Amino acid sequence: MELKSAFRMLFFPIQMFYHIVRASLLSLLPSSKKDLSKEVVLITGGGRGIGRHLAKEFAKQGAKKVILWGRTEKCLKETAEEISLSGSECCYFVCDVANRDEVYKQAKVVREKVGDVTILVNNAAVVHGKSLMDSDDDALLKTQHINTLGQFWTTKAFLPRMLELQHGHVVCINSILSQSPIPGAIDYCTSKASSLAFMESLTLGLLDCPGVGCTTVLPFHTNTEMFRGMRVRFPQLFPPLKPEVVAQKTVDAVRTDKVFLYLPWTMHALVILKSFMPQVALEEIHRFSGSYTCMNTFKGRT
Repeated sequence: MELKSAFRMLFFPIQMFYHIVRASLLSLLPSSKKDLSKEVVLITGGGRGIGRHLAKEFAKQGAKKVILWGRTEKCLKETAEEISLSGSECCYFVCDVANRDEVYKQAKVVREKVGDVTILVNNAAVVHGKSLMDSDDDALLKTQHINTLGQFWTTKAFLPRMLELQHGHVVCINSILSQSPIPGAIDYCTSKASSLAFMESLTLGLLDCPGVGCTTVLPFHTNTEMFRGMRVRFPQLFPPLKPEVVAQKTVDAVRTDKVFLYLPWTMHALVILKSFMPQVALEEIHRFSGSYTCMNTFKGRT
């Protein structure tokens, strides 16, 4: 047993090197995309923002059915009608993912009326854009319940059937702020960091579950109504992402079974820098980029 363990320890670095080289080479080659024609996609927060564009993109790329969940029926109805007019099947259900009982209840309704969900997109999120001391306690709780715990309830509702079918995909629209927080959005950054840990743990937990995968999307500031008024000091160098681009890249990542997607790709450098740079250097980067003041004019959704 000791000889076997010693051999595995010696072989481990070679194995890691092989996987790094293989992944690097594969990233240079065009990836084959899986067919979506049999997929039933459910998107939380699907009535507006990135969720709306995700719904349109999944329909555009051939998803069999698209289901929208959200809290505002008007937005859900408008998005569902727009997608249906394009010739794709789309329906909606009013559901607050922060409400565990409501999630389980509506999940049952979805299974009875539409069928088994094979792609779950956890997209619903809120942000209040205030410092800790300026934040209302209920608002802080709301952010954690929607952005983090909501994923627990939706995943618990739909993942078991995916495991039975040995077919499914769980997607999380996260944020680069989960790995590089900024002042003035402490509720959002905390919730997204928790969400990232959830997805990392879930992804590892599904390694031995054939046919079921995960994708975590970590975009930079996206030009949506949710972050209305947020300023970037150098918009020419760091332009906000377009939600339709985030949606298109996300669907492509699902179709190619990409586990983590950073948008833009330069966000990889930010994560690498954080891993070895001293705190004082990171603080200077924040001062240079203006992240200390980027939320000063934040308005968010009306």
